[in-house]
Amino acid sequence: MLQLENLSFQVTDASDSQKEIIKNLNLTIDNHRFIVITGPNGGGKSTLAKLIMGIEKPTEGRILFNGQDITELSVTERARCGISFAFQQPVRFKGIKVKDLITLAAGDAISTAGACEYLSKVGLCARDYINRDVDTSLSGGELKRIEIATVLARNTPLSVFDEPEAGIDLWSFNNLIKVFEELHDTDDHRSLIIISHQERILNIADEIVVIADGQVKAQGRRENILPELLQDTGSCRFYQEVQE
Repeated sequence: MLQLENLSFQVTDASDSQKEIIKNLNLTIDNHRFIVITGPNGGGKSTLAKLIMGIEKPTEGRILFNGQDITELSVTERARCGISFAFQQPVRFKGIKVKDLITLAAGDAISTAGACEYLSKVGLCARDYINRDVDTSLSGGELKRIEIATVLARNTPLSVFDEPEAGIDLWSFNNLIKVFEELHDTDDHRSLIIISHQERILNIADEIVVIADGQVKAQGRRENILPELLQDTGSCRFYQEVQE
């Protein structure tokens, strides 16, 4: 279980004023749940994901994971606790090959066939990528899919994806939807938190959390929350399908 208690996060803007991005936010996510966090741009969604992973530290409040207070733990320590994170803009690793990266993520020896299986799940031809360097020779979309493959390989109790659809083509997006559905249907120990605007991802969630102005504006089962979102014509731009 993930619990965010009275969480706040402030930054100093260009005029040296304090800007509150997350405002006294409370949120509980039970085990083995597929949660999609959505809402308007600039509402604090990606910041919230970074707070969960420890990339940013809250100004106030605390974060509990399976009963343990992880508020002050580093990214590495949270990873050891069982939290994975996929960036909206993935990091490049000079001098490391794709197979090595997936092996590191798995935390154990993994065969070439095993690494190839993870690449295939995210829509990449393993033969073409398994021995590629994770560097500037890869496009943003290729890098994004490789990062998602490493998160799958880690197989942690909690996986957080920040806009996984960003920068990938329609075919790969369709494949990614199937991966998320399979993970939720067949893996009884993993919870997924996905930051997304995409209606097709919202449609396969157990629960939807709407974040705006740094606060939880709505939370509930998909069948209760999604119709209201789609009826809100002022928010329709947030729920467009991926285009080719």
